[in-house]
Amino acid sequence: MEQGRFTSRELVFCYLSRIAKYDQDGPHINSIMEINPDAIFIAEALDLERQRKGSRGPLHGIPILVKDNIETGDKMRTSAGALALAQHVSTKDAFLIRRLRESGAIILGKTNMTEWANGVSSTMWAGYSSKGGQVAHPYGEFFVGGSSTGSAAAVAMSFAAAAVGTETSASILSPAIQMSIVGIKPTVGLISRSGMIPFSYSQDTAGPMARTVSDAAVLLSALVGRDEHDPATWRNDHVIQDYTAFLDKDGLQGAKIGVFSEVPDYVHESGEYNKELFQQAVFELIKAGAKVVEDIEIPSFHGPWQWNKMNLEFNHGVENYLQRLPAHMAFHSLSELIDWNENHADEALKYGQDMLKFREGLTDPLKNKDYILESIMDLYLAQNEGIDYAINRYQLDAIMFPAYIGADICAKAGYPSIAIPAGYGANGRPFGVTFAGKAFTEPTLIRIAYSFEQITKHRKKPAFN
Repeated sequence: MEQGRFTSRELVFCYLSRIAKYDQDGPHINSIMEINPDAIFIAEALDLERQRKGSRGPLHGIPILVKDNIETGDKMRTSAGALALAQHVSTKDAFLIRRLRESGAIILGKTNMTEWANGVSSTMWAGYSSKGGQVAHPYGEFFVGGSSTGSAAAVAMSFAAAAVGTETSASILSPAIQMSIVGIKPTVGLISRSGMIPFSYSQDTAGPMARTVSDAAVLLSALVGRDEHDPATWRNDHVIQDYTAFLDKDGLQGAKIGVFSEVPDYVHESGEYNKELFQQAVFELIKAGAKVVEDIEIPSFHGPWQWNKMNLEFNHGVENYLQRLPAHMAFHSLSELIDWNENHADEALKYGQDMLKFREGLTDPLKNKDYILESIMDLYLAQNEGIDYAINRYQLDAIMFPAYIGADICAKAGYPSIAIPAGYGANGRPFGVTFAGKAFTEPTLIRIAYSFEQITKHRKKPAFN
């Protein structure tokens, strides 16, 4: 594009052709919720701007997909995958969408997701929404992970240059691991949450999902920034402007990495853990010059965790969001949403709504003693007795977890993680590892992950007959 041999318009054509061929036809990946009808016009305008004024930066004219719980003030809907919100059109862009547009990115479309970020039913299959249906796995008949499933599948299938997902706990890391892509779950507050349909005040964050660490770093650079309407971002005085500066192929040389090897039974049973591939990843770290401390201890890894805080925050946050919906919408509270779903049960409640009903029944969420105490204890256990403890005790640069088993403790701490491909099982199922660290250590994690990626070159694109 910089050399004038390829235009943004042509790039949009290529991605739209792939979406038509593979998402809505062929293997029916079903990762795309909606296409931006103005994408081609925007691309043409950005091509003209490039000719006349030059490029805004590395994302100028680059198509990006965003998860369907992120508001865009355009012709597309924002529904969180819910049939009830299928006609909801936001009046303005989320803060992160404004940042993307300012960088010259094209919002190509919205991606499918687990409905309400897996907040509806305890039996709902990951990657399913009543509005969008079920996301398929690009690599075979495997678990797709959730809830940023559509974003991960779209990236794996090259339906856009990259995508934006959101995470409360494992919702970026899980599908990234499952689908052999790179996912960055940043420090809570590095990216503004304004304009995101909420789940948890204390844990929600958006993050980049891409095929390579370098692409994820480019996207992260465009997403970060201080937002006066999101206090979580007010700590961002030291925010990095360009995360690609940390793409160091020799980043593992001399890095000290703790390996956490205690794998819960449910991960063994699900098939998400591959001992041989994890041991290979450890060997690859050592071969690349890293100092590896195996079998590190994280005292609070198993808690004791409670889940009242997230349920109470969901109740309060979603109630607030629904109350602000336009007057013409049929519901403005959780109880009214539940009633709407019941009245449209054949289409809206394939898996029921037991979790919505449970959370709707909670009262006085932000003065509940369990909420107050858990808000303190989650941070203390996850930080002081968790990630901080391990990094300080062993003097580590990062911790490596198999698959995404460290997602919960990092989510409760509000700390960053990066998921990266680490090979494939005998049946073709993708496997990956996660590097995690303290708050705002994204530069270190990117350096380590990029070095691991460049040395191992594990990722293979999906193949179809």
